[in-house]
Amino acid sequence: MPLRRARLTASTAQSELAESLAVLRTELAIPETFPADALAEADAVGATPPRLDLRDVPFVTLDPAGALDLDQAFHLERSGSGWRVRYAIADVPGFVAPGGAVDAEARKRGQTLYAPDGTVPLHPPAVGEDKASLLPGRDRPAHVWSFDLDDAGAATSSRVERAWIRSRAQLDYVTTERALDAGDADSPAALLPEVGRARLEQERLRGGASLNLPDEEIVRDASGAYDIRRRRPLPLEDWNAQLSLLTGLAAAEMMLEAGVGILRTMPAADDVAVAAFRARTAALGMPWGTDVPYGEYLRRLDRDDPQTLAVLQAAASLFRGAGYAAFDGRRPADAMQAAVAAPYAHVTAPLRRLVDRWGLVVCESISSGTEVPGWVRESLPAVPRLMQASTDRASRLSSGSIDRVEAALLKDRIGDTFTAWVLEVHDGRARIQLTEPVVTSSCRVADSVRAGMTLTVRLLQADIAKGTVEFTAADSNTFRQEEAAS
Repeated sequence: MPLRRARLTASTAQSELAESLAVLRTELAIPETFPADALAEADAVGATPPRLDLRDVPFVTLDPAGALDLDQAFHLERSGSGWRVRYAIADVPGFVAPGGAVDAEARKRGQTLYAPDGTVPLHPPAVGEDKASLLPGRDRPAHVWSFDLDDAGAATSSRVERAWIRSRAQLDYVTTERALDAGDADSPAALLPEVGRARLEQERLRGGASLNLPDEEIVRDASGAYDIRRRRPLPLEDWNAQLSLLTGLAAAEMMLEAGVGILRTMPAADDVAVAAFRARTAALGMPWGTDVPYGEYLRRLDRDDPQTLAVLQAAASLFRGAGYAAFDGRRPADAMQAAVAAPYAHVTAPLRRLVDRWGLVVCESISSGTEVPGWVRESLPAVPRLMQASTDRASRLSSGSIDRVEAALLKDRIGDTFTAWVLEVHDGRARIQLTEPVVTSSCRVADSVRAGMTLTVRLLQADIAKGTVEFTAADSNTFRQEEAAS
């Protein structure tokens, strides 16, 4: 009988969750489908054929298994003591007519949204998952970036050209990582570890920094039940991301030299924020020395140490204020992306992000020596606002979805106790993360509680409709990590 009751409760919680997620979509005005004119335009559109033919280059894509919106394909080869990198980006500008129905809808959406009950794409499937997507075995127009890297991974030349390509294979991260670990020298990604490590070293040299927080993913099983899993990105994902960073750095440099474009910016943290973070690392027992650059300190942290999570949560306060700066004739007052430690532009995900379409057209025009199209210059000032609105909505959808799934996971565990890490404490309240299930919440704590400690907490309430959970802490069960280890 108890087992049957548990199943009924779980089923009820899942039903409540589905309803709550649907309400969240309505509150955020998440579109359910595309307008008829946008669908018809996407079905009918065809891109102008490129003049350059690179279909003999054996490009491949590397994405999560099952993805259909394939923005990038790459080809790597040795070139002297360094490497030649080709990075093909989906030719979305070729399939989206400026001022057309697809363009209008994309400007409303801003980016692809990822919800636990379904993805909300930026473009109609005929474009985003078919005609513009770099699917294997299909002839596709693309914006192909070519880079020459020296033996240290520094770029010595770069250009972008519109060309035909044909991807040879659709690789996924897990299978490819296993192949590389097994020493598969014939893998199309065999050189990616070399290139990726070299580019990571270039990032270190210029002072770049990355939080590399574990991903919190909402997953759904075959029965329709939801769960939250923490996942650390595979090394292969970091190396692959370096190809996008390489391209974004080159695009920004190209735009700044030409005096027109749009950059992804982030201001450097001020002295007060830096001093506060330095004090918090000391309080956590993992002090940031004054002789160590910020990015280097983060790279040295042991990601297997649970206390590192509290440090990374504190570090997030220095990664704030990201936005976009459009310019035409006058260089932005602050062109830097502080985390990248260089000017940077988004140009590698046009199927999923609106701004990349503008960046690609600007860079291709600059590289080919042609005029930047009038529609780009006219609409460029509006793009930062469109992206900010989209980013705000995506953030609210993500946090709201996680809150509701967390409440559903805990719905039938009222009164149970859990072990939780203290991520930060402010004005008598602690931000905590349960060790299992992966739920982040807060609760009031005693003055003696500090970040980096663990608590035993009791669940008082879980409201799926509101996406709220409430815990109370048992102060007598508070202890430091080093005490737990002993």
